Parts: sequence; C-alpha cells; structure tokens
Amino acid sequence: MNGIIEIGVAQLLAAYVFLVILLAITRRQGIGREKEILLSSLRMTIQLIIMGYVLVYIFHVNHFLLSIGILVFMEYFAIRNIYSRIKIKINQRLRRVITLSMLFGTTLTIIYFLLIVIGLKPWYETRYFIPIAGMIIGNSMTGISLGAERLIDGIKSRKEMVEGALMLGATPERATKTIVNDAFTAAIIPTINSMVGMGIVFLPGMMTGQILSGVSPLTAIEYQIAIMLGILGSVSLTVFAMVQLGYKTFFNERSQLEHGEL
Repeated sequence: MNGIIEIGVAQLLAAYVFLVILLAITRRQGIGREKEILLSSLRMTIQLIIMGYVLVYIFHVNHFLLSIGILVFMEYFAIRNIYSRIKIKINQRLRRVITLSMLFGTTLTIIYFLLIVIGLKPWYETRYFIPIAGMIIGNSMTGISLGAERLIDGIKSRKEMVEGALMLGATPERATKTIVNDAFTAAIIPTINSMVGMGIVFLPGMMTGQILSGVSPLTAIEYQIAIMLGILGSVSLTVFAMVQLGYKTFFNERSQLEHGEL
C-alpha cells in the first residue's frame, strides 16, 4: 500500500472509544477520576488541533524569527513546568541554576544536532527545527525535574550526614557527593530504560510516524537513533549542570549548610 491513509472525522471519533473504556473502568471501580480524565482528554484534543493549524502556518512562512520565537516559548513553558512539577520548596538560587542549566544544555544540544548531526540548511527550517527542539526540551524537562526533586529531597533527608561530614573537614562537594550522584542517576534512568526496550518491546513515536508517512524504515531508524542519542546528551548535560551547581545553593560562603534553604 502506497501513500498515507487519511484519518477522517468519523474514524478519529471512533478512537475515543478507548477513553470511554477507561471512564467505565474508573467508574466501576469507584476510583473517582472521571472529571480529571475528561478534562485532560479535552485539553489534549483542543491543544493539538490548535497546534496543527499553527504548524501549517509556521511551516508555510518558514522564517528564522519564528523558529527562535518558538524556541524561547518552549523553553519558557518548560522551565515553568519544572517548577510546578517539583512538589518540594525550591530556593531562589536553585531556581536560577535550573533555568541556566535548561537553557545551556538544551540550546547547545539543539544547535549541535541540527548543524552537525543532520546538517540542516537553512538551520531554522521549521519542519525539522520545531519537532526536534520539542523532543529535546521535553525530555530534558522531565530529567531535570526528577534530578532537582531528588537533589532537594536528598539534602533535606540527609542533612545530619552532610553536617557530620562537614564537621570532619569535608568540603560541601565531598559531603554531598552521594546525594548528587543519586540525583543524576535518578534523572537519566528513565531515558536509558526507554532506550533498552526500543525496537524490540516497542517502536517509538517518531519512528512510527515517519514509517506511517511513507518514509523508509531504515531512514526512520537512522533518525530515531540520532534523536535518542541527542535526547540522552541533552538530559545528561542539563542534569549534570544542575546537580553540580545546585548543591552549592544549599551552602553559604563559609561552606555551612543553610537550614533556611531546607
């Protein structure tokens, strides 16, 4: 079969039977999350429809200012989402570290990926720029959220251990080394786990989308391997920068743990 199979309105509506199944299960079991499920499904549908029309316009215009503007927009909302995801109090210095780490890691990765890995010309080609930037920023957002929460929780729960190490002459870096390493590991494990099952347990969304659109499976695989390595690199850079700078925000200039930040 050649070409793309178009999904009509009736077929799209038929897909909502899966939502009905979930609602029936939650109602029967008395879970009581029906309203949340309906709202999230409605929000997803509206957001994606709007985004579809926006992307049609953006791809048609294909201007570098649009690419830069959308990148700034995605970074802004990703950073805001990180703050909302972390349920533990974040001190102001750590907020600045999270912001700088996200901007540094994701921007560097996006530039390298587009210019070196793909060799995109022009570099702002919106059809490539926006989806790739979105995947890199989205995964980095998840990673840094996990890492920051684990770092804050680790220092809070082990503050006696940290202070004990400081009293014995350890530097803040040495006293928090285990906590920092645990936070970094917790942040990158989901990305590594998704890579382990990829291709055997499941086919990732990007690769599936390309195959359904008629792209050769081998070309789709090449893109998927490249983007997964790009995501891994971005998550690693953002989280590493965050934990290496983040632990310092809990100490004062005399290398003392500040309890007001905990």
